[in-house]
Amino acid sequence: MNVDIHESWKPYLQNEFDKPYFKDLASFVKSEYTNHQCFPPGKQIFNAFDACPFDKVKVVIIGQDPYHGLGQANGLCFSVNDGVPHPPSLINIFKEVEQDLGFSYPKSGNLMRWAEQGVLLLNATLTVRANQAGSHQNKGWETFTDSVIKLISEKKENVVFLLWGGYAKQKIKFINKERHKVLTSGHPSPLSANRGYWFGNKHFSKTNYLLEQVSQTPVQW
Repeated sequence: MNVDIHESWKPYLQNEFDKPYFKDLASFVKSEYTNHQCFPPGKQIFNAFDACPFDKVKVVIIGQDPYHGLGQANGLCFSVNDGVPHPPSLINIFKEVEQDLGFSYPKSGNLMRWAEQGVLLLNATLTVRANQAGSHQNKGWETFTDSVIKLISEKKENVVFLLWGGYAKQKIKFINKERHKVLTSGHPSPLSANRGYWFGNKHFSKTNYLLEQVSQTPVQW
C-alpha cells in the first residue's frame, strides 16, 4: 500500500506510518487488494486527506466503514461517486440538510464539495473487501484514524466534530471539548432515523453557527 497522502498531513502523520502496527496494516491491505476486490480504489484510500488538507480542516464527520458495493466508495465517508444511487444513510443526510437549511436535494451524492470546504469525511476503517461489510475492521485502521482525531484535537482549535450514532460517539474520548465543539445525534441510517434519532438534529445549521462564532466561513452544504 502506497501511503499517497496530501503533503500537509505528512509532518503530523509520518511517525504513525513508521510504527510497526501501520507496517502490518499496509501489508494486510496490499495483500487484500492483490487477492480480492476491495474498495475504495487504491488511489482513493486516503482521499479524505487529499481532499481536505490539514490546515483547512474545520469540521470532522466520522463514519465507520467504506461502502462495499461496486463503484460506491470514493474514500470520503457517506459519499458516493457521481451517478451512483444514493445509499439510505446519505438520502437521510440530504433530507436533513433540506429540512434544516432549505437547500434542494442534490443530484450527486459525491461529497467532494464538502471536503473542499474543510470538512474531513473520515471513516474509522479506510478499506473493505467487496460485499463484506466490516471485513477490514480491527486490522489497524482504527488505531490510525483514532490518532488522526487526537492529532486534530491537539494541534487545531475550534473544529466542529459531528458524531452520528453509537460508534462515532465513542470517539469523543479523543476530543478536547475545551478547544473544540462536539455535536452528537443518532445515525442517519433508516433504523435510527425512523426511530426519531436523526431528523431534526439541525447539525448543519448548528455547525455553520459555530463556525461563524469563530470567524470561519460557513459550509455550503
